[in-house]
Amino acid sequence: MVRITYYVAASLDGFIADAARGVDWLPQGNSDDYGYAGFYAGVETLVMGRRTYDQALTFGDWPYPGKTAYVFTRTPPSDGPPEVRFVQANPPDFVRDIEERHSGAVWLVGGADLADQFRQAGLIDEYRVFVVPVILGQGVPLFGGPGAPTVLQLESADTHVDGLVELRYRASETV
Repeated sequence: MVRITYYVAASLDGFIADAARGVDWLPQGNSDDYGYAGFYAGVETLVMGRRTYDQALTFGDWPYPGKTAYVFTRTPPSDGPPEVRFVQANPPDFVRDIEERHSGAVWLVGGADLADQFRQAGLIDEYRVFVVPVILGQGVPLFGGPGAPTVLQLESADTHVDGLVELRYRASETV
C-alpha cells in the first residue's frame, strides 16, 4: 500500500510560488536541509503536475534521478528523463494503478491544482508544509481551488534557526 505525502514549502501567506511562478524566495545556500535528504531517501515514487515538471527541468539536470516520477498532463511531451512517466488519469484511478506496482512512500511534489485533486479525493496521508518566513502577497496558492474542507490532525511542529517552521499533519477526514 502506498503512502502519499504532500511535502511542500509555502510562504507565510500560503503561496507555493510567486506571481511569476518562481521559487527564488525559497531559502538557498543554507546548511540546514530541513530533513529533505532523509525524506527523499525514503521516497519510492514522485507525482507532480506538468507545470511543476516543466519548472524542475529548468534547474539543470533532472533533480530526482533514480526515482520513478509520474507527471499528470493533458499534453505529454515526446520525450523526457528515463524515470518519468506521463499520465492522463484521475487521481483515484491513478493511485489504484500504482498500488499494483509500488509500495511505500509517494511524494506529491505539486502543484496546487493536482494537490487539491488528491486532497479532495482523500488520497493524501500526510501533509508536510514548510512555512517560509516571507510574505509574497500573491502567487500560486498552496491548494488550487474551492472544495470541501479537510480536517487535519497535527503530528508535529518543528522550528529552524532561520525561522522556517515545518508542520506535519495527518489526514483526518473531509467535512
